[in-house]
Amino acid sequence: MASAMERKLGELLVKDQVISPEDLEAAIREQENSRRSLGHVLIEMGVTSEWEMAAALGKQLNVPFITLSHYEIDEQVLGTIPREIVRKYRIVPVDKTGDTLTIALSDPSNIYLLDELKLLTKHDIIPVISFESDINEAIQRYYTCPDTLGSSSIDEALKEIQDSDVDSAVREALEFEVEDMDSFENAEEPLATDAEINDAPVIQLVNMFITEAIKAGASDIHLEPYEKKFRLRYRIDGVLHEMTNPPKKFQNAIISRVKILSELDIAERRKPQDGRFRVKVQGRPIDFRVSTCPTVYGEKVVMRILDQGNLMLNLEDLGFEPHIKQKFEKSILTPYGMCLITGPTGSGKSTTLYSALSRINDPAKNINTIEDPVEYNLPGINQVNARPDVGLDFAAGLKAFLRQDPDIIMVGEIRDLETASIAVKAALTGHLVLSTLHTNDAPSSVQRLLNMGIENFLITASLVMVQAQRLARRICRNCRYEYHPDETEVKMLTLPEEEYTSDLVFYKGRGCDTCRHSGYKGRLGIYEVMTMSDGLRDAIMDGVTASNFKRMAIEEGMESMRVAAIRKVRQGATTTEQAIELTIQD
Repeated sequence: MASAMERKLGELLVKDQVISPEDLEAAIREQENSRRSLGHVLIEMGVTSEWEMAAALGKQLNVPFITLSHYEIDEQVLGTIPREIVRKYRIVPVDKTGDTLTIALSDPSNIYLLDELKLLTKHDIIPVISFESDINEAIQRYYTCPDTLGSSSIDEALKEIQDSDVDSAVREALEFEVEDMDSFENAEEPLATDAEINDAPVIQLVNMFITEAIKAGASDIHLEPYEKKFRLRYRIDGVLHEMTNPPKKFQNAIISRVKILSELDIAERRKPQDGRFRVKVQGRPIDFRVSTCPTVYGEKVVMRILDQGNLMLNLEDLGFEPHIKQKFEKSILTPYGMCLITGPTGSGKSTTLYSALSRINDPAKNINTIEDPVEYNLPGINQVNARPDVGLDFAAGLKAFLRQDPDIIMVGEIRDLETASIAVKAALTGHLVLSTLHTNDAPSSVQRLLNMGIENFLITASLVMVQAQRLARRICRNCRYEYHPDETEVKMLTLPEEEYTSDLVFYKGRGCDTCRHSGYKGRLGIYEVMTMSDGLRDAIMDGVTASNFKRMAIEEGMESMRVAAIRKVRQGATTTEQAIELTIQD
């Protein structure tokens, strides 16, 4: 039944003509069945909004309204209420002045909760109203994200894990399943014992930083041993962020725990090892690729996080402009030939290849890939893990594919003459071949193939398209602001002089909690697509220099990486600093 306070709130909404009397009666009937608050029911019915409900509550109770995202809450204030209480009652401490504590909550009419908080904190409580979604976001930001770990010691976090069941839901959500995957040793650092490796705090600590990395959207976890510390870093949006360091005394136990999960030899510490494992977070499988490498003070471990849920297969989501997308799709839809994706490590080449395969995936076609390793599983595509240790390298996989009646072949990377030769021959015999190269731009890929030993006439006959790419950091949408660039900035960007006007507008991020005060949130692609033409084929046969070949490609209609980056700057998607840094070769 609706309480007298809730009925009064409903009547106030009717009086202010926010809802109708019929809406109120329907909400009360629904509340009797669901046992939820009247406010929740009205919002779910769609007859009122969080804003209108907050305004009505504030008017009824004479309580002010605040937007939590506009506040930076001090760590000492956050520590006044145990996090289990914060999570249980969905409240956030906002300010502390003397013996008075200001608490944000969505329903300040709950006088019993306010009394309990007063007894718990030994402070007078001043309630303020905030959206429930705003409160949930603040709890996520301050009490579960990696920054929270940075504000207190890992030892305290360990103690909390041991002494309470606050994080039991997190621990239960992590179900480890080991994937079935068919010259220094520091005398002062003995191997961790079985008791240390299987000690609850060590297991929970490993679970904790894996969980936090997933929540933060990290792509990699770095565990780095030094003489007097053991460093933990996450790579988020392409940049490494240092987190609170785990205790040095847990170093060997943590590394051994990760090696056990990855089915690696914990006794072998003199040479690098590679492995993988899988975790399930809320039923969602996430794969980890693990690499260990011996250093002076122990083994360094890097874990690559492969979250299928974060894989973007839509070309527009990757940052493709319409005219670039048109060129790219036309090339990958050709029945035969070779399409190459180039760029440095970490530029998103694999994601682009997966997007291309998703675009051309057809039940009528036989698609085969050989990768080192397979990062994401795509339905309807035959994917093979390269195993050089048993003789299954890219070249061997390609040879096997040609006897499997293929239509489309994807090779993870062309690294040597043998792989390049087989890929070219496959492209010439009626197959579409997709692969990657490590070159700075699209035109220089031709020179790279020539240096490998591929004849120029084979390149002109097989090559259809080359795309070079970089990943730029995207400006945070929450704190983006516009400004007018000065002449020096425009000159550094090499923007044409006729485009430099007094009303020219660029964008930056101020830095906020959403973007970890970096001004950036997420990444987008910058692309340079070179499609082969008769003029470019003639230039390859004539043996023109790399610089002249690039100039000809631009004259033939290729948009350089710098021009593509400038467009993203003009659109407010990234900054001039990112554009200059990523396209320095132009």
